[in-house]
Amino acid sequence: MSALIKDYLELCKPRVVMLMILTSLVGMCLAPTDAMPVIPLILGNLGIALVAGAAAAINHVADQHIDKIMGRTQNRPIVKGKISSKNSIIFSGVLCALGMFILFYFINTLTAVLTFLSLIGYAVCYTLYLKHATPQNIVIGGIAGAAPPLLGWTAVTGHISPEALLLVLIIYIWTPPHFWALSIYRLEEYAKANIPMLPHTHGVNYTKLNIVLYTLLLVCASLLPYVIGMSGLIYIVGVTLANLVFLFYVIRLYLNDNKQYAISTFWYSIHYLGILFLLLLVDHFIVIS
Repeated sequence: MSALIKDYLELCKPRVVMLMILTSLVGMCLAPTDAMPVIPLILGNLGIALVAGAAAAINHVADQHIDKIMGRTQNRPIVKGKISSKNSIIFSGVLCALGMFILFYFINTLTAVLTFLSLIGYAVCYTLYLKHATPQNIVIGGIAGAAPPLLGWTAVTGHISPEALLLVLIIYIWTPPHFWALSIYRLEEYAKANIPMLPHTHGVNYTKLNIVLYTLLLVCASLLPYVIGMSGLIYIVGVTLANLVFLFYVIRLYLNDNKQYAISTFWYSIHYLGILFLLLLVDHFIVIS
């Protein structure tokens, strides 16, 4: 039974969801409120996590023919026959229904609607269409994955604010260099699966240049929370150091043909996003004049 539970948990992409919930939590904490409401903090994040897990399970079902080809996904539960497509869809539906119920009845309608639109954007628009239609799939579809801090913000305030959209913008700009670094490392596999990732359609060098340009744009965006007064000294010092490391990784990737530099850039990008949002969280509670 424990093995089966583990397989169902894998359908939810728990590590991805955990990072999403971190960004949602930061959105909640940075939102203007006299005191952090316990219900949005617990049930809001739970509802968002359940719907995110449902979207991930749909992705497993839709991409199973591709997952058989890709080295990093060949051991996923559906590919290995541990869970059927039918049961995965039922599981996704239950997660989605439960998550939406929590958001509608315990949080607010705006957060529920935005969360559901994020599910549609990722599981339907990106997974079923954009991923196979254009090399700009990540750029166009990235908005769905960038939504969690906005969802956390609206769970607390009940409305959309420019500050929340700035947090979304940071994740949105971060997404292309993150995935393009992976697509360089997995170039042959994406080509074999007939997925039009940028390195396959426009070449590796062109992709590397775009990674550098997007990272420079990300550096600029990452400074804006400090510029507009959302964060203080801890954040700006920490994110500047994180930006310098990120620039080192992407410039090294740009100047070399070693694919190991691509995968190391990919892994650092994950840590970078976690560091950035943790810095926002720490900075919010520890004020240094």
